[in-house]
Amino acid sequence: MVAVLIGLSSLWYTNQLVEKLAVEERKKVELWAEATRQLASAESERDLSFIFKVIVDNKTVPVILADQENSIISWVNLDSTKAMEDSYLEKQLALMMEENPPIVVQVNDNFKQYIYYKNSILLTQLMYFPLIQLGVISLFILISYYAFSTSRKAEQNQVWMGMAKETAHQLGTPLSSLMAWHEVLKSKTLEDETLDEFEKDLKRLEVITDRFSKIGSKPKLTPYPLDEVLNDSINYLRSRLSKKIEFTVSMESSKDIIAPVNRALFEWVVENLCKNAVDAMKGIGTITISVTDQTQFVYLDIKDTGKGISKKNYKRVFQPGFTTKERGWGLGLSLCKRIVENYHQGKVFVKNSEVGKGTTFRIVLNK
Repeated sequence: MVAVLIGLSSLWYTNQLVEKLAVEERKKVELWAEATRQLASAESERDLSFIFKVIVDNKTVPVILADQENSIISWVNLDSTKAMEDSYLEKQLALMMEENPPIVVQVNDNFKQYIYYKNSILLTQLMYFPLIQLGVISLFILISYYAFSTSRKAEQNQVWMGMAKETAHQLGTPLSSLMAWHEVLKSKTLEDETLDEFEKDLKRLEVITDRFSKIGSKPKLTPYPLDEVLNDSINYLRSRLSKKIEFTVSMESSKDIIAPVNRALFEWVVENLCKNAVDAMKGIGTITISVTDQTQFVYLDIKDTGKGISKKNYKRVFQPGFTTKERGWGLGLSLCKRIVENYHQGKVFVKNSEVGKGTTFRIVLNK
């Protein structure tokens, strides 16, 4: 805002200077016209040195002297090389007629001459200077905004990494304690089913801790069959979500479709997208996951039968803090985008959505 204010102030001030300089140039041409008139009507005994000096001293303002039929008599301060062509002088005369009203030189009662002129190069440059200055200020504003935006994103990344690593650290202590208690309980007479469930949740806590610890560091990508990764994620969700949610997995090829992924983080993406779909369907509906094998890429589509997303929110849903839920931080889809695009060099986006009918998210992975 300050830069814009400075630019506008400069524009106003320069415009004032241009107007004053234009008036001065007009006075200079009028003086030149008066000298020409006196020279034309001068008697032989008159000292004409001053008049000649006035005419010769005009080295900046382009001027054309023409008769009553606009035939060019003489000119000054124009391109002497181009002036050899009649069309050049005629074009210049036409420009001068449009730019400034002529100055009449009354030579005698029956004969007039007209002086036409246009702004000097200095005045023209001064007129365009504010526009150049505004352009430079605009460029400065854009660069400043980009620098501020980049700095802000870097700061957000630091917050993300710090929060994730602190979460992993905080989970580590109770997890170690729970693992010790699990060994104690195994020695007691507890049902195997209870211990199995306890062990599953312990392993789940280990996976969550591992996921958070990987945020901020470059994860190792390992080729995995995608059907195996998807089935593990879905089997975990099936036992913990509403029984009214139906999962369908469709693989285009009967052969294993393999893609390099960090399994812990990629399963997190699938789970987040599925949980998001469950929320959109309010616990009742179908989630269809289909995998398409292309030459260089793998397309993974996750489709739900939920409330859908309006087109204006296709990109906004991935922004941190954006949520349509009454409760929520709006970080799930933002985290998915970060994991897929920053860590897997892939893409995740809303492929299509229709309000009231459902949404399809697409993940693109390199093969």
